[in-house]
Amino acid sequence: MPDDDEARVAAEPEAAVAARAAAEERSAFSHPPVDPDTTAAYGDHPDQVIDFYAPRGGEESAPFVVVLHGGAWRAAYDRRHITPFADFLARRGFAVANVEYRRGGGGSGEGDDGSAAGRWPDTFDDVAAALDALPGLVREALPQADARRMVITGHSAGGQLALWAAARHLLPEDAPWRTERPAPLRGVVALAPIADFAVAEKLDVCAGAALQLLGGEGLFGERQPYADPALLLPTGIATTLVQGRTDVVVPQAVAESYADAAAKAGEVVGLTLLEDVGHFPLIDPAADACAVVAEEIAQLGW
Repeated sequence: MPDDDEARVAAEPEAAVAARAAAEERSAFSHPPVDPDTTAAYGDHPDQVIDFYAPRGGEESAPFVVVLHGGAWRAAYDRRHITPFADFLARRGFAVANVEYRRGGGGSGEGDDGSAAGRWPDTFDDVAAALDALPGLVREALPQADARRMVITGHSAGGQLALWAAARHLLPEDAPWRTERPAPLRGVVALAPIADFAVAEKLDVCAGAALQLLGGEGLFGERQPYADPALLLPTGIATTLVQGRTDVVVPQAVAESYADAAAKAGEVVGLTLLEDVGHFPLIDPAADACAVVAEEIAQLGW
């Protein structure tokens, strides 16, 4: 049975739901981009870079937060839109790394204009390479960061990538991104993540973005075990999902399905559901939900 918020959203006029979601998005995107303290490359491609933000309180040692931005893995959305959130975390005393990665089309055929979601395998190549390079890069770029207190967070498509990055030791043995042991993470805080590809496709999340990411219907089933967080459990790493109950971009059902899959795999995943919150307030420094996200990260990182 649907809960009260789901029932209320379903009963609202479509125009009112769309207007509220649009207002939340406008607010999140209204903040000017915040330049990083320094940027380092983890590869030769222009998108293979990481922006670093020092903790604003002058801390000599601070918990380290790795941020993976969302945008349905599409080229139109790069890391700049989440820099106010990265700065928000830095002002809360965290050392922050904001990771860029390749998105959009693969350069030929479908998706040349960047309208397709992700690049296979480039998107995953980049996230794996960035995480592998981070320990060395952060020692030079951000010595205040305590890599022993590292938490990874991501929003929407970036939430999927955060969950995936924490599960690389569970990938099929022939996966090029597989690691022999779990990532050295204190935890994962996934924000409205596209965490279950089957449910996301059933609900047509972000206009079929997960299907596009994996190369279309002909390749979806074959590639799903290499990419779908709901199939990569249990991770053994503390994980919390933060989800707005009135999110119409990535509905609550997606996060709930991942949490259910984790429970069936013998792992308890936290699920923080926020009343009257949609998709974008989770990364909007002007929204109360953003402070809740920071607290969830602090519980794992401090």
